[in-house]
Amino acid sequence: MIQPQTYSNVADNSGARKLMCIRVLKASNRQYAHIGDVIIAIIKEAVPNMPLKESEIVRAVVVRTCKELKRDNGMIIRSDDNAAVIVDQEGNPRGTRVFGSVARELRQLNFAKIVSLAPEVL
Repeated sequence: MIQPQTYSNVADNSGARKLMCIRVLKASNRQYAHIGDVIIAIIKEAVPNMPLKESEIVRAVVVRTCKELKRDNGMIIRSDDNAAVIVDQEGNPRGTRVFGSVARELRQLNFAKIVSLAPEVL
């Protein structure tokens, strides 16, 4: 679960390294974001000489959380870190590569491009 003020890693090569969530989208009073939810975040740490700079406000899709995700078949998925992929307004990733594993649920949420770029789908 990711809530405002939560730091998370960036799972793509867009140039950002760490994000801080400032808003969870989709509902007016929603407090937590889970896998597949879109958040608005601030870049807290970035790689030099890249298009994305520190203190820039971006949209991101949560791809991994420390809080476990329970599927309908009883399988539980848990990750070591919170991670997100930076996306544009249409939901396409800003980077060209995705690092680490992503959940299969992203495909049903119309983030098939992120799933296709990921090296491992859980």
